[in-house]
Amino acid sequence: MAVIGKDIKEAIEILKSGEVIGMPTETVYGLAGNAYNTEAITKIFTVKNRPTFDPLIVHTSSIERVHEFVSEIPEKAQLLAKHFMPGPLTLLLPKKDVISDLVTSGLDTVAVRIPNHPLALQLLENLDFPLAAPSANPFGYISPTSAQHVDNQLGDKIKYILDGGECKVGIESSIIGFFDGEIVVLRKGGLAIEEIEAIVGKVRIEEHSSSNPKAPGMLKSHYAPRTQLLFTGDLLLAHEDTKLIGYLGFDKFHTSIPQENQLLLSPAGDLNEAAKHLFAYMRLLDARGFDKIYTDLLPEKGLGRAINDRIKRATTQE
Repeated sequence: MAVIGKDIKEAIEILKSGEVIGMPTETVYGLAGNAYNTEAITKIFTVKNRPTFDPLIVHTSSIERVHEFVSEIPEKAQLLAKHFMPGPLTLLLPKKDVISDLVTSGLDTVAVRIPNHPLALQLLENLDFPLAAPSANPFGYISPTSAQHVDNQLGDKIKYILDGGECKVGIESSIIGFFDGEIVVLRKGGLAIEEIEAIVGKVRIEEHSSSNPKAPGMLKSHYAPRTQLLFTGDLLLAHEDTKLIGYLGFDKFHTSIPQENQLLLSPAGDLNEAAKHLFAYMRLLDARGFDKIYTDLLPEKGLGRAINDRIKRATTQE
């Protein structure tokens, strides 16, 4: 398995050699490689078994350094960056040629993020290149929110995981694009829609795409446990052994399923706490050996929108 540690120098040397590492952020752990090195980018796709039509997010340490690989930052993008970077925000911006088409899946825009995590920022500040870093999990599976999650699923394929503790946000960043003057949320994430609109006004929300996505994380089926995840509306208790059923709830237990088979994202009904626990609790239930796991949607407000987005895609059957 991979070495888990906090050695920034070790991480830097591995990245400079063209290899990839596990990297902490405040949202989820990333599988990071030199965004300017085609071999490193190829390794990211290979290690994740990720299709090359699904673009990657490029991480750097400051908005000033973003100018090294994007040709323009629109005024509204600058405004969002001022308020939410570093933070769980990704901006889709026109790229310079230094970013290869492999990173962007042939698109002329690149997804850019400045993570709000001290260890990640320290790493990025000491590199002379940005890092491409999708979530550090096998493609389509639950995103990792701890170094151990990364080691459990990719530890036999990478050398090193930089351990930054548990992720504070727990779901991926919000992705925002700018098209003909319109601001479009391409992926709901760690920033609530209400927070974004408070800064730039009304935005359009684009739902996920089943092919040729405009930005990372837009595929229809994603973030799924190995155990089948279903909504409780599909629950037919008369025909099922409830001892073999798990339940992922928001703040209340399901009365028809054994309580020891259930996990609540936030007994206090806190959407931020629920977001932090979402992927970790999916993993815990997935490891229990249930035949099925049932769940319900959360209130469609604040981070509840992004949580519901992940739940819907985790329950999608292709």
